[in-house]
Amino acid sequence: MDDYLKEALEIVKAQASVRNMTEEEITSMVKKVSEGIRGISEGVVVVEEGAAPVTDPKKAIKEKSVTCLECGKTFKILTKKHLGTHGLTADDYRAKYGYKKGTPLVSKSLQRERRTKMKDMKLWEKRKKAV
Repeated sequence: MDDYLKEALEIVKAQASVRNMTEEEITSMVKKVSEGIRGISEGVVVVEEGAAPVTDPKKAIKEKSVTCLECGKTFKILTKKHLGTHGLTADDYRAKYGYKKGTPLVSKSLQRERRTKMKDMKLWEKRKKAV
């Protein structure tokens, strides 16, 4: 095993210890990192395509994270502020990547947590009492 691959494995192992990664993500990341390290050490510049989405839109909204399809970073929620850095609104982002109009740009676990919290608050009962 060459040194580039060993270094890449160490970097990816550290990344995988702080966030959930699929097997596919791990293998592609090892490949990219090792190629990047090799390119840097040999003085070759690696150019990535910026036009293609980072991941499949259907797989971007996961249980514990949401991957921004513009930059590839993962979050619990895609905020207006972050989408603004790409010059997009939430509606523009949904349209660009084929999401339905009301699709929440939030991780599934956070959606579920918010839903149960709202059900526990029973705001609709409090509103009836006020009227």
